Amino acid sequence: MELLNNLKELRKDRGLTQAQLAVATGVSRKTINTIENSVFIPSTVLALRLAGVLKVRVENVFELGQKG
Repeated sequence: MELLNNLKELRKDRGLTQAQLAVATGVSRKTINTIENSVFIPSTVLALRLAGVLKVRVENVFELGQKG
């Protein structure tokens, strides 16, 4: 099992750049990039902040599953 995410799709659907989402959540653009590419797993607090900014439930951004 691994943590899958829909962050990139949700961000783009809302017309946000990585930089804009980073500012809104108080992290760097690089952090947003590494989360989108499944290099970095965010803390619970950051996951909730991301979901809040995107106006979705955290379960809509992140889920456990098998990649591929």
